[in-house]
Formats: sequence, structure tokens, C-alpha cells
Amino acid sequence: MRRLIRLALPAAIVPILFSCNRPLPGITDGGDMAGLSVPLQLQHGETEVILEDYLMDPRKITSFTLDPSLSGLLSEDRKTLTIRTGETPVPLLTLLTIRMGDHTYDILVRAPRKVSHTFVFDPGGETLRAVQIAGEMNGWNPAAGHMDFTEGIWKLEMWLNPGRYQYQMVVDGNWILDPANPDSADNNMGGYNSVVDIGLAEDSEKPRLSTISHRQGRFTLHKDNQPDRLFVFWQNHCLGDPFIRHKEALVEVSIPVEARGLDRSFIRVYSSNDVGVSNDLLIPLERDEVVSDSSMLNRFDWEAAVMYFLMIDRFHNGDPLNDKPLNTPEVHPKVDYHGGDLKGITRKIREGFFNDLGINTIWLSPVAQNPLGPYGQWKEPPTKFSGYHGYWPVSSSQVDFRFGSGDDLRELVSTAHQSGINVILDYVANHVHQEHPLYREHPDWATNLHLPDGSLNIEKWDEHRLTTWFDTFLPTLDLSRPEVASVMSDSALYWIKEFQLDGYRHDATKHIHERFWRALTRKLKAEVILPSNRRIYQVGETYGSRELIASYIGPGMMDAQFDFNLYDAAVSAFARDQESLTLLARSLSETSGYYGHHHVMGYITGNQDKPRFISLAGGDLKFGENSKQAGWNRNIGVGDQTGYLKMRELIAFFMTIPGIPTIYYGDEYGMPGGNDPDNRRDMKFSGYSDDEAATRDITQELIRLRRGNLALIYGDLNILEAGDETLVFTRCWFERICVVAFNKGHETRTIQCILPQRFQGSDYKVHFGSSFQTGDEGVNIDLGPVSFEILTN
Repeated sequence: MRRLIRLALPAAIVPILFSCNRPLPGITDGGDMAGLSVPLQLQHGETEVILEDYLMDPRKITSFTLDPSLSGLLSEDRKTLTIRTGETPVPLLTLLTIRMGDHTYDILVRAPRKVSHTFVFDPGGETLRAVQIAGEMNGWNPAAGHMDFTEGIWKLEMWLNPGRYQYQMVVDGNWILDPANPDSADNNMGGYNSVVDIGLAEDSEKPRLSTISHRQGRFTLHKDNQPDRLFVFWQNHCLGDPFIRHKEALVEVSIPVEARGLDRSFIRVYSSNDVGVSNDLLIPLERDEVVSDSSMLNRFDWEAAVMYFLMIDRFHNGDPLNDKPLNTPEVHPKVDYHGGDLKGITRKIREGFFNDLGINTIWLSPVAQNPLGPYGQWKEPPTKFSGYHGYWPVSSSQVDFRFGSGDDLRELVSTAHQSGINVILDYVANHVHQEHPLYREHPDWATNLHLPDGSLNIEKWDEHRLTTWFDTFLPTLDLSRPEVASVMSDSALYWIKEFQLDGYRHDATKHIHERFWRALTRKLKAEVILPSNRRIYQVGETYGSRELIASYIGPGMMDAQFDFNLYDAAVSAFARDQESLTLLARSLSETSGYYGHHHVMGYITGNQDKPRFISLAGGDLKFGENSKQAGWNRNIGVGDQTGYLKMRELIAFFMTIPGIPTIYYGDEYGMPGGNDPDNRRDMKFSGYSDDEAATRDITQELIRLRRGNLALIYGDLNILEAGDETLVFTRCWFERICVVAFNKGHETRTIQCILPQRFQGSDYKVHFGSSFQTGDEGVNIDLGPVSFEILTN
């Protein structure tokens, strides 16, 4: 165990309104932090802070300051800081200030959020062997929810973040609804789950921050509901009195002169009162001016990214000479190579396909060499699989010859950059194929294929999350071992440095030990981000609770993950007539609580592991049926033509909320299909039906709006109305507003939108043909059946 030492603490800063109320003649930055720090979320009791996540060299720390309600112990090697809560209540927001010689850095600290909740099951006198709880709070893993039998009652206390949780009781192995809880929700699989709300506060009583106006060197904010703490950060420095002025509900912020030396820097604002924490603000600067037009943004402003995910083999064939299908009776044509390659993608970039659609980031499926032969087995129809998808690497540095060469990848990336487009690579670190030299030379670097009871450790996604294998020929690497994490992080770094890629989509994130993420991110900071002063984007794939997803996001880990919880809520809300939009609005609010109001989480319209949304929405694919087998058994289409209208609603929703909207290839026109492999059909670039052409045109207009309006990129989001069939929210950015309205019902509705006072009486424009009337307090929008509208001023 490392010996802990306590540094001399300067007098703590005790704010009345500001928690950084120190006068500063200037701000000095020693370059000790790469990127922006994210708020540090405390846990009850002790929280261990990995300082190397935040600082390039924590050995330079000379002192630190915490709120008086907290105590801190710094390890002797200065790599970790242990923060402890005591009996004194911790303010909802406070600061950790770190001094490194002449340089000072500030990190926002959030008080523990979790609250205690006890689940109870009364057996009614019946003798039971075991009672468990499985739900969103524990990844639907009964083994993580064993209840104790005490005085005739089964009980389990859990500490949970505020939110709404779906769950079931598992009684002697039988999954049932909680008999003591009358609240339930459709599980989208033909059944129901019990639902419980835990620790939710009334949003209307929390503080709210809004951007009002700006001019060179300063800007003005508005604060509602009397926040008692307000924190304004420029980069990683909390601004005090010289920069902040109050006038009733207005706050004027002066931009530090140090911002003039940076083409891009950021102001972040947070506040709280006794009820809760406000929305946060993210304000990009170009030198000492607020970014006022989308033309001032570049491809490294990831908040403005619109991503397109394509499977290389299924997108476009640019070089028939590298077509090498297996052409064996063992492999069904659906899962053989179809000929798509890197040159095909480069050709489409040059033809303007991506620029015309509005895409500024391409996400490539894995490009590393895959095995030459078939593997795996499907029962009906009986078939093995080729590695056309790229997720079975037999090399960590060689481009698969069936996709092209290293030079082809360089040309693709260079061509994309010349067109203002980023390229991120799908990288597989969790496992390798059994033919990979790394496994052949170091078989002990893999986790055990067999569990202690002799059973196979395959697809144990939650029970054995960090060790389970995907298949018997795909060894999972033990990335908790430093030597394995070092080799694999070097491999990932190679692709960025060798091919000038702009980031990664990381496969199977939750199955990988955090040692790998920290090793890779530190190498990226030291060898790419700081030397080149460019932002590298890392986004992960984790199916699980928001708490699990959030645990992989931070300055030493990844920038974001795909938000599958909100995706699932949106799919259900827009595809199923009976699903209320109030549930989608609640899920959107929970997302903000976990990841912040301004984040770069990914929002997919679909992916290679999900059935095509339009087939669910149109009804040709049923919720609850085996969507993989259905894709083999029949030719799945759209079904009812309202599927196209619902597809447009889904895309509109993801284009208008914070985060990075991501089009899965073909969704822009409504490609149908079941699950893998039927969701991986060949892309088509012409021959659209009228419905497909209209869907593509609307997608194109939505992307144009998203990228061209700063309110849809950096604006604060406020939900005005959420009903069973209607949802209305605004995105506001200084003098700009976007009003976004949905009607999922099958009748025309007039939606009344009461807008913030400063936007009442403005001139508005509709972008998708709805009629509207301007009233004294806002606008009334006439929405047709299964439609949406966006108004801008």
C-alpha cells in the first residue's frame, strides 16, 4: 500500500455566491492539463482521484485546496488523491484547486448523488431458496442483486443515483414483476417491467442558466431560481471577482485576455441552489470573442460533428481487383465478402456524397487484417462466417488486403481532410482472433475460456464482464495486465500516428479493463494531442446502465460513449404508437444528469448490432421477435409507409439534441432489414423510391440545420411540453432560438409554445412546411400526423 502524505492546505475558499472568489491579476497556464477537466463526481465516504487522468506530471503538485466539508490525502508518489466526506454536508458544487508551482488549476467537484433505497419482497410465508433483483441498476444481472432474508422478508439496500429504474424480481429463478409495486412499463419485447422513481427533485425549482448577449471581450448570462453558487471557468481556471459582475438576475462575464492567444478556448458555467444543480453552459471562444457563427467552427469542434457509420465491405466497391470472397458452400453469400473497399469510400468523398449530405465525420468499420477462412456457425440456415465485418483481427498493424492497402487508407484520410471531414476508426482491443501472432506467442495473455465449474466463459456479458469470450476462436485479452495494456495501447496509437486518423470508436468498451483506457489516453495526450494541439475523439460502445457507461468517460479515459439508453427510449417512443413521449423526455433529462448538458455522446440511428429502425417502425419487423432469425427467414421490408415518417422523426430528434448525431449507412433514405447480418445490406446510391428520396432530402436538410445553427450545437435545451403524443423543446444560444416540436399521433394537432420573454414577438421561419401563428407569448404550431417541425428566429 502506498504511504499517504498530507500537504499543507491553504485557507479554503468559502463563497457566498462564487466558489472562486480570488482576485487574479492574470491567469498562468503551464500546459499541465490536456483538454478540459470534467466535473469530479464524489462518492459517499472515499473517492480516489487518479491525478494522472487530469495532469501530465502530478509530481509537480505543491498544494491543493478543498471545501472545508472535505478532507484530502495525497499519495507519496502524487498519483492519487483520496477525498473523504465527513459529517458536514458537502455543497452540491465546490472546487478542487491544484497548485503546481506558479500555476493553478481548478476542477469542479460534485457532491455525492446516490441515495439509499431498500427493495422488499414479501414471500407471504412461502419458503424460497433465493430472491434476487435484476434491472437497470445492476445491468439486469441477478447475481448482482441477491436479497437477504430477515424476519420473514427478503430485503436489499442499494445506493442509486437519482432516476427511474426498470427491474424485475427473480424468485427461485423465475422472473416476475414486483408484486408490491403497481407501476410498470412496456419492455418492448412483449412484456412489462416494474418501474421505480428514486431521489428525483423537481426541475422547476433548480437554478437555470441562459446565454443572453455578447460583444467583444465579454458576454451576459441570465440566472433563474437564485443560485447560491456560481462557477465560471475559462479552460481549467475558475474566474473570480475581476471577471464577474452581477446586476440582479444578470451576470456579465469578462473574457480573460489570455484567451487572445488561443484560436479556440472555452468558457463553462455551473450553478446550484439548495434544491439541485442547474444546467451547465459551454461557450466556445475564438480568441477573446464568443463564436457567433457556424462558419467560425472547424472539424476539430467535435460538438458540431455529424457522423456517418459505414461498413467498408458493404459501402462501395472502388477496386474489383481486391475482391476476394471465400466462395465456399460453407459460407452463405449474406456473410461473405461483397467487395466494398477503401478506394470506394475515397471515390464517394471525391464525388461529394458526404459533403452533399452534410457529413463532417466518417466512422470506418475495422480495417485490420482478418482471417482468410470461415469461422463460427449459425444453425438455420447452416452457415459459417467470413470476417467481412473486420472484428476478428489477426494483425494489429496491417490493413486487410480485401479492403486495400496502407496507402489506400492514407489517401482516404487525406482526401477526407481536404474536404473538411474527420475520419475515426473502429478499433478492437478487447480480443484478437486465435490466429493472431500475439495470442500464438502469448496464450497466457488471454483470459480463461473455462469458468471454475468447467463451463464455457462465452457471452457472459455481465456476470463475467471483463473476462468473457465472444466465441471460442476469439480470445479475450487480459488487459488488466500492464504488459498487455501497453502492447495494445501502442497498437491503437500506431493507427492514429501512421494514418493521421482523428479518433476511435472503441469496440466492446465495458469488457476492457480501465488500465488500457488510461494507458492509451495518456499516450495520446503526450504524443499527439499536446504536440499537435488537436482534439482526438474517443467514443466507446457499452450496453449497460448510465452509471456503467459514465464510468468510462473522463479526462483520463474516453470523451464519450454511445448513449444506448436514450437510443432505446427514442426507438420505442417513435416506433411504437402506444409508447408515451413523456418517457423519452424523462430519459433525455436523465442523460443530462449523468453526462452534462453539453457533451459529445454519440446518438445512432442504428448500427451493425441492431435491427433496422424503419422495419420496426413500419411493422414488417415485430418488437419481441427474434430479429436475427427473421432476417434469415424472410425478406424484411418497411411495412406500413408511416415507417418513413417515423424514421424522419428519429433522425430529427437526434439532430436537435446535444451530442453527436450518427447516421448508420442507409438510414438516411430508410434502408430496411432485420438484425445482423440483415442490417448490413449493400449500400445503394441511386434508384430511390419517392419515400426514400424524400427521407434522404429531409435528412440532408436536418443536417444542414444542425451544422448551420449554433443553437442546435451549443444551445441550452429546455423541455416545454412532454405528453403522450407530443414533445416540444427549445435550444437557445444568445440571441438565437430553435423550437423543436413532435407529433407522433395520427391526427393533426395545434401545439402552443410559450417561449422565453426575450424571444416573444420574434420573426420565425419553419423549415418543414408546417403552418404556425405568432402569439403574445410564443407560437402555435399546426403539426400534421406523425411529423415534426423546427422553427428558427
